[in-house]
Formats: sequence, C-alpha cells, structure tokens
Amino acid sequence: MFFSLNTLITASTVIFFLGVVGLLLNKRNLLIILMAVELMLLGLNLNFIFFSVYLDDILGQIFALYVLTVAAAESAIGLAILTLYYRDKQTISLEGFIRTKG
Repeated sequence: MFFSLNTLITASTVIFFLGVVGLLLNKRNLLIILMAVELMLLGLNLNFIFFSVYLDDILGQIFALYVLTVAAAESAIGLAILTLYYRDKQTISLEGFIRTKG
C-alpha cells in the first residue's frame, strides 16, 4: 500500500472529529450543521472502506454504500427543511430556536 493503515485511519478520524467540532461550535447556522454531519459520515465511510480493504472483505464497502444512501437522504431532507425555513424566516440562522431562560 502507498500509505499505512495507521495513517489512513488517523486521517479519517481527523475528518470525523472536524465534523464533531463543527457541530459543537456552530449552533446557529443550519447549513454548516448539515455540512458537519456530512463530514462525520464521510469519516465513518472512510473507516469502513479502509478496514474493508485491509481485511480483504467486501462487507465494509457494501455498508459504506448504505451509509452513503442514508447521507443522501439526510441531505435531501435537510436541504428541504432549510429551504422551507429560509422561505418562512428569510434567514438560515437558527437564533430563533435558541431559547433563553427568563
């Protein structure tokens, strides 16, 4: 292999945690939240594919295709919600959803 398995797993873990950080740090923009979730799913898929190649088993690649299907459905539904929210509020900021006590 061109890269070692440890390097590839580290790269996919970094991509996954970039998505987690994006999700935790940004709670006001719906589009960035959707992109962070997609990054998390991409990191997960890369792990499935890397281990599938390493173990010489096709099940990881098949499961990655299932995850891609779920990610596509999530993106379609998320963008539809984003479009409806923008049509109603004229912004994609989620500040209206954040409730404060008092």
